[in-house]
Amino acid sequence: MKKKYAGQWLADVYAIFVRELKHIFSDSGVLVIFFLAGLLYPVLYGLVYRNDSVEDMPVAVVDRSGSSDSRRFVRALDATRELSVDYACADMAEAERLMQQRRVNGIVMIPSDFDHKLASMEQATVSTYGDMSSFLYYKNLTMAVNMVMLSEMHGIQTSRFSTAGLGAQQVSQLVQPLKYEENIPYNRNFSYSLFFLSAVLMIIIQQTMFYGVSMLTGTMREENRSFAILPQSLHGHGISRTVIGRGAAYWILYVGIGAYVAGLVPWMTGMPQNCPFRDIFILLLFYVTACVVFSFTFSTFIRHRETVIVIFLMMSPICLFLTGFSWPQSSFPWLWKQFSYIFPSTFASRAFINMNTAGADLSMCSGEIAALTVQIIVYYLLACLAAFWENRRSTMVS
Repeated sequence: MKKKYAGQWLADVYAIFVRELKHIFSDSGVLVIFFLAGLLYPVLYGLVYRNDSVEDMPVAVVDRSGSSDSRRFVRALDATRELSVDYACADMAEAERLMQQRRVNGIVMIPSDFDHKLASMEQATVSTYGDMSSFLYYKNLTMAVNMVMLSEMHGIQTSRFSTAGLGAQQVSQLVQPLKYEENIPYNRNFSYSLFFLSAVLMIIIQQTMFYGVSMLTGTMREENRSFAILPQSLHGHGISRTVIGRGAAYWILYVGIGAYVAGLVPWMTGMPQNCPFRDIFILLLFYVTACVVFSFTFSTFIRHRETVIVIFLMMSPICLFLTGFSWPQSSFPWLWKQFSYIFPSTFASRAFINMNTAGADLSMCSGEIAALTVQIIVYYLLACLAAFWENRRSTMVS
C-alpha cells in the first residue's frame, strides 16, 4: 500500500512538473526573463564594471595661495596613484571650462589664506569639485585629497612639536601614539565591482525567478485560469504535490542558471574565486530552493502581468542595498534590518561575498545557510497555504 501511494505521489509530482515546464516554455516573456536576462545580465554587469578602478585621474588645481605649503600639497596630490595634476589654473572659471570640455574629472581649489591659517595654527580648508558622471571619479578625488591631508597634518604636527623643543621620540609618541599598518587583504585596489558585482549576481537569480513566476501567475489570472488547479486524479487533495511539482520545474532550471551565474561569470569577468565551487554549489542549492518558495508565496499577490515591471523598478535597488554590500548591516535601522530578512538574497549575497572573495568555507557561513533553511520552511508552508487558498477560490468560482 505504501509503495503504491509513493509511486502515485511521484507520478503526480512528475505530471505537475511536466505541466509547469510546458507553461514556462510556451511563454516568450518568461523565456526572455529566465534565459536572456538570467544569462546575459551577469555578463553585461561584468563588462560594464570591468574597468573598476581609475588611476591617474586628470584634475585641475586652482592654487590661490601660491605658497610653499600649497605647492607641497599639490605635489603630494600628483604623487598619489589616484590623481594626476594635469592643469594649474589661474581661476575657477578656467578650471570649470576644462571640466565642461571633459579634459579633467575634478577640481581642487586651495584658498588664498591657506598658508596664513597654517602659520597661525588655525584650521585651513581645501575645496574639491568632482565629476559626478561616475562614482569612481568622486571616489578617487575624495580618497586622494583625504590621504594627502592626513599626511600633511602629521607633518605639520611633527614640525610644531619639534619647534617646541620636544625630542624625536616624544614627537613620534604624540603624533602617532599607536603605530598601525594598513592592510586590505581582499580588495587591495579598492575595486568597486569586487563587492558590487558579487551582490548583483545573487540578486539577479532571485529577481529573474520571481518576475518569471509572477508573469505566469498574472497571465493565468488574466485568462481566468489558476496556477493552483490540482490534477483531477488528486480529487482536491495534494497541495504539497502541486507546490513541489511546480517548484521542481523552476529548481531544475535555476540550478543550472545559478551555477552559470556564480561559477562561470566570475571567471569570465576576472573576479576572485577563493572558494571551491563545490561549496558555492551547496550554497546555491539552498538559495535556489529558498527563491522558488519565496517566488511562489509573493507571486500570489500578482493580478496582472504588467505589475511585475513596477515591482522590478521598485524592489531591485532595495534588495541590493539590503544585502549590506555598500553600508554595514550593523548600522541598519532596526526596521530595515528586519525587513531585509524577508529576502533570500540578503543572506545568499553575504555568504557568496564571504566565500568567493574572502575564501570562507561553508562552516563560516553556517549562519546564512541556517537563515536560508528557515526561509525554505516558512515560505514552503506559506506557498502551500497560498495554493490551497487559490484552489479553493477557483473551485468556488467554477
